[in-house]
Amino acid sequence: MSAALYNAEILRLATEIPHRTRLDAPQASVEKRSPVCGSRVTVDVTMGADGRIAALGQEVRACALGQASASLMGRNAVGRTAGELAVARDALAEFLAGDRDDAGDWPGLEIFAPAIPHKARHASIRLAFEAVAEAAAMARQTA
Repeated sequence: MSAALYNAEILRLATEIPHRTRLDAPQASVEKRSPVCGSRVTVDVTMGADGRIAALGQEVRACALGQASASLMGRNAVGRTAGELAVARDALAEFLAGDRDDAGDWPGLEIFAPAIPHKARHASIRLAFEAVAEAAAMARQTA
């Protein structure tokens, strides 16, 4: 393990995942799994009348990078629209792929810069953002 990849902040975030309880009656639930490492994230959402996430639940069974990503997603997803979540998901994917220099406007994602050369880790980092964006889009369609 690279010290730069698994640094103290990543490990701290991995232990502080918010919204760790699944919702009892979500409008949408999405599970994403990394075929490379087996990491898995399940996200439940309920949308408010304003089209923003009103409630979030997640179950995270992932490596430290996937857990840290779920932590950053969970800290800032409530109150976001499906469109905003899709933008964050895409910006993170483009950042990890080296297609953009910044990780976008989502707070904290620059912490994953050391993971850019470690392509096998990208799927785990993207899981929470892929799941929440898809769940919000699904919930919006059923509202």
